[in-house]
Amino acid sequence: MRLSGQSILVTGATGAIGQAICRALVVEGASVVVHYGRNRAAAEALVKALDGRGRAVSADLSDPAGPERLWEGALAAAGRLTGLVNNAGIRSEVAIDAPMAEWQRVWAREMRVNFLSAVDLSKLAIEHFRANGGGRIVNMASRAGQRGYTSGAMAYGASKAALINLTKSIAQSHGHEGVTAVALAPGWVRTEMAEAYIAEHGEAAALAGIPIARMADPQEIGEITAFAFRPSQASLNGAVLDVNGGSYMR
Repeated sequence: MRLSGQSILVTGATGAIGQAICRALVVEGASVVVHYGRNRAAAEALVKALDGRGRAVSADLSDPAGPERLWEGALAAAGRLTGLVNNAGIRSEVAIDAPMAEWQRVWAREMRVNFLSAVDLSKLAIEHFRANGGGRIVNMASRAGQRGYTSGAMAYGASKAALINLTKSIAQSHGHEGVTAVALAPGWVRTEMAEAYIAEHGEAAALAGIPIARMADPQEIGEITAFAFRPSQASLNGAVLDVNGGSYMR
């Protein structure tokens, strides 16, 4: 059990990727704090499936007070945390010729949920980790954060690019304190977000440019997240792990 003794907070844990991450971490021996926003039923069902290795905590990460509320709840549930997965995220679209008020609203919410909540949680995690023997942060970035994104969803790509920079900054600034950080950069993963895109644009559009001709399965993301938390993988500090079927530059 390579993650035995670890206690890890996973944000956005009721989505397909979040659930897969929680399951993979528990299989490796960790305990998890399952964050959810509104879907209490899904969180409770996941906790039940984790056989006593999970606790659920609710918080609204679109609220600036949400991250601190979540962290306090996670500490109350776990006692001590050794890891954080900033997985919560949304993908919104807004046309370049939309009214300025709508444009700003979409960008503000996207950055708040996808990036600024991770910033605040990372601050709290770093303070906790360096006072308690170290810890690791895994940030769920995206291929979109590395190569840019479509005009209507630039906010999503920008938020993910910011997460990559945050990861590298934490790695450089706090690695010597035993606080390490890794980013994952998936391409399309078979989730509700992907299905919504397919419903609008067609599956061929989603698969275009992926050499293996398929989306990643959430389980793949869960497995690589658990791998990134292994104590033996400290040298991954600052790495961005591509999980995109070979489509990075396409």
